[in-house]
Formats: sequence, C-alpha cells, structure tokens
Amino acid sequence: MASSPSPLSAPAAPRSCLWRPRQVLITRAARGFGHGRAMAERAAALGAEVVELAGDRLNLPKDLDPRAAYRAAKATLAVVVAPPSKRRLQPIPPSADWRFDLAEGCHAHCQYCYLAGSLAGPPITRAYANVDEILAVLPEHLGGGSVTSASPERAHEGTTFEASCYADPLGIEHVTGSLSEAVRFFGRWDAPVQLRFTSKFGDVSSLIGLPHGRRVRVRMSVNAEALIRYEGGTSPLQARLDALGRLARDGYRVGLTVAPIQPFADSPAGYDDLFARAAASLAGIPDLDLTAELITHRFTPASKTVLQGWYPGSDLDLDEAARTRKLTKFGSTKFVYPIETMRSLRASLQDMLQRHLPAARILYWT
Repeated sequence: MASSPSPLSAPAAPRSCLWRPRQVLITRAARGFGHGRAMAERAAALGAEVVELAGDRLNLPKDLDPRAAYRAAKATLAVVVAPPSKRRLQPIPPSADWRFDLAEGCHAHCQYCYLAGSLAGPPITRAYANVDEILAVLPEHLGGGSVTSASPERAHEGTTFEASCYADPLGIEHVTGSLSEAVRFFGRWDAPVQLRFTSKFGDVSSLIGLPHGRRVRVRMSVNAEALIRYEGGTSPLQARLDALGRLARDGYRVGLTVAPIQPFADSPAGYDDLFARAAASLAGIPDLDLTAELITHRFTPASKTVLQGWYPGSDLDLDEAARTRKLTKFGSTKFVYPIETMRSLRASLQDMLQRHLPAARILYWT
C-alpha cells in the first residue's frame, strides 16, 4: 500500500465540548418563526451575544486579517430563513435519493473540510428557522430518486433523504433543535422512507427516546485514530463510536462513514484498530442494522487554496503530483489517489470490515 509520512507522533486531537457560538445573528424574517426565536434563546443561555438584524441580509464586517475573519466566522451562528430555492430538493448520489438542508456550514476545524471552496463567503454556520416549511416539501418526492428508490439492492431502504450534505446537524442540535424535529417527522411518516445524516459529534442525548419509527439512519463519520488530529473541534473517535452504540440500542439504524480514507505509515493497523473498536461498541445489539460508506480523500484546486489559507501550518498531503487528475460531472477538476493506491486501500478496508463487522453492508466506495 502506498504511504505518506506518518502522523502517529502528532499530539492527540483535543477533546471537544458542546459548541457555544460567540455571536448569533438573527434576521428579521427568522424572528417571525417560533423555531428561530427558540434558537436565539438557547444560544443566549449558552452565553452568546444575540444580534437582531434590522433586515434579512447578513452584512458581515470586513476584516483585513484573514485568520481573524476565519475565527470570527467559525464562532458565528446566523439564524435565517431558507428561501424557496434552498427548499428545492436535489439528488445526492451515491448517498441518497434526495438532499435537504436544516443548516449550512460547520463550526468544526477539519483540515480536509470538503465544504471548503463549495460554500461562498465566510465560513459561518447558517441555521434555518422555517424547519416546518423545509420538511413539508419532502412528501412530494416519495417514490422518486435514482439511488435507493431505483436500486434493487437498496430498494428496501425506501426513498432516502440526506440531511448532512452541507452541515453537521447533530453538532449544532443543542442550539437548533432542528434535527429532533426531522426525526419526529420521519417517525410519524408512515411510508417507505428514511432520514439519513452523518456526524463527527458524540452528544446524541437529544435523540435518545424520540419516536423515530426505525426510519432514521445515523452514521458516524470516523477515521483511523492517527488521522483524527486533522478534525479540530470535533468529538474524539471513541465518543463517536460509543454514541453509535447508544443509538443502535435505541433502535436507530446506524452506519459508519469512513472518511476521508488516506494511506499513511502503518495505515493497515490504524484502520484495523478502527473497525475492531467499532465492533466492540456495537457488540451484542439485537436487530443491528449497520452500513458502511467508504470515501477516499480528494480535493479540488479551489478547496486546496481555501484550506491552505485556513490552516497554513497543516501537514495534510495535498500534493497534486502524487494524485490522479479527474473531471467531475460538472467538468471541474479534482485530484484523487492513483488507481493502484485505490485498489489496495479498497481491498484492505473491505477485508477488515468483513472480519470485524461481517453484518455491515458496504453501500459504496468512492
């Protein structure tokens, strides 16, 4: 297997606690929704400064220091209203039939953040106040889609709706309450459907005991322990695995999103340890429904530029010469591992999964 310099000697990622935004901006329109006002109240109780905007535009102050602007944005939550264009569902292969958003942006500091270069403007987190309007659109898409709805192998999952494409809704749930609303919505929805979301945060207390109706699959985004140091401000790996066990015992369908997979010195041992620990956290759970999604590291020229600006001291491997250039379906460039590295990684990880978690269904490799 190809390898890069080992990150094993790096200090462990610090343990994280619940996010406490320093500032909350709430627009005039968002104040018209009880859900939006409740977000601002919860944030204020955590010590955030709540700023009630006169209108609906987020006019963020300019800062000549890009690092200071980045830090300020990452500590800011904006409570806004999702316009009709944001409530229009989009296909999201290979994960699910449809994507819908409860929020946009993330407060964590992952040095390989895939949102870098994808979202315009400063990296603030926007939470949507009109959750009822967002959820009301979903039934129109029942039975549609090109991933699970059209796949004989995954048809038993029903029409699937992904809620974590542009945000980690669990990481801000203690402020927004939006994810619990979505879980209850799917729990009441007596149809072949499934809510899906993935997270790097381990506080699942708000989800335990909710009437989810087995129509929710929670996946934890995990990686070899040696790579967790690139995920600043997130929960430790073991906390995520323990949370997955709690959810599975509460009847949720669960999954592992292994991402972004990277070769490093002794990576076979690192990934074997990951799956062994996952198996221990999920041991003895009756009716366990477990999936795995395997996603290798890739980047675009735009994301590389943004990430190197955000994390100038990072040793994350973004060497274009060591990658294969490919075109996305939109015609843009991305850099992925060479085919030999991909084959080696895939064979190795699939073998480990089969040994440690034979009940896991691998949904896709990419």
